[in-house]
Amino acid sequence: MLNESQQIEKILAGKKDILITFRQDGSGDAIASAAALALYLENLGKRVDIVVHSFSLPKNLNFLKKSQTIKNNFSHLQKFIITVDSEKTGVHELSYDLKEDKLRIFITPKQGFLTRDDIRTAQSDFKYDLIFTLDTPNLESLGPIYDSNTELFYDKPIINIDYKTTNEHFGQINAIDTTATSTGEVLFNLLENLGKEHINDKVAEAILTAIIFNTKSFKSQNIKPNTLSLASKLMKLGADRDHIVQNLYRTKTMSTLKLWGKALSNIEHDRSNNLVWTTITRDDFIRSGAHSQELYDIVEELISNSPEADLIVLFHEQSSEAEKTPRIHVILNVNKNYNASSLLQPFNSVVGDKKQATTIIAGKSLKEVEEEIIAHIKKQIGN
Repeated sequence: MLNESQQIEKILAGKKDILITFRQDGSGDAIASAAALALYLENLGKRVDIVVHSFSLPKNLNFLKKSQTIKNNFSHLQKFIITVDSEKTGVHELSYDLKEDKLRIFITPKQGFLTRDDIRTAQSDFKYDLIFTLDTPNLESLGPIYDSNTELFYDKPIINIDYKTTNEHFGQINAIDTTATSTGEVLFNLLENLGKEHINDKVAEAILTAIIFNTKSFKSQNIKPNTLSLASKLMKLGADRDHIVQNLYRTKTMSTLKLWGKALSNIEHDRSNNLVWTTITRDDFIRSGAHSQELYDIVEELISNSPEADLIVLFHEQSSEAEKTPRIHVILNVNKNYNASSLLQPFNSVVGDKKQATTIIAGKSLKEVEEEIIAHIKKQIGN
């Protein structure tokens, strides 16, 4: 029986155009892992696209090669083919025009005339013949990338790479290692078995970035000797740890500092439950000039600066003034004694795992959602 790396090697052999994607709220681990995988596959001679719904690249990951090529939507998936049988008529002239979003194609035959019976239409196969998903618990968490293109995901084989227990094993090949600290760590073990000679310094740098991001520069509690040994291998392959740390942690943008200031000024602390939470209004967010990924940076800062907190919640007023229905983005991060996903389960469309979970609540104000979520968490803790 073939192991995972052998299965992947076999399926890769006949594939040329590959899609890499990850959940729409993917962290630095997912982004860096996607960049590493794309670089590795290109070293094998494959054509690769990374597509993630509504993607916005965090500024502290700009340094990664390939990260800036991540697209937030498909350019095209299929071609519409029109075939005209011109054996008897020939073609004298071909032209087209576009009016009111309608394309008209004009064919002038050399002799005789064309009829409907001379025309056939068809769709080409999908642009991609293989899909990789990274750090993605289920296909639904890909958002519109999956919802609007379900046929693609059912038609093409999926290689699913993750390290979380919440993964639903939806791929034809599921490379899931729940003992790993990050998707990057799982990915390296696969690529090393596939062919270490294709792991150059840029691939190694991206994988080490994923690991450093997910372990908070090797400070998290889930660090194992294997992780440190793997990091040593990556540095021998050309990854510059100091360069990665400098970009990830020592270069704070003005927008991050402004947003961090607002989060600090709105912070609340329930010492009896070791619960910390804060709010970011729509105006706070707009004035800071931040993007959505920086919200997760704020949560990481709260974790680092609140070591006594077992549960940390960030409430972000997401909707614009023009929208009639308000939307509040909730991010919950917990320590190992709690389950973030379970705590938010009564609310709709929860995405995440035991450590961190998010949800979006519509139709209620920031204050209403704050009061409802905090009351619910306190009740669950009490139970």
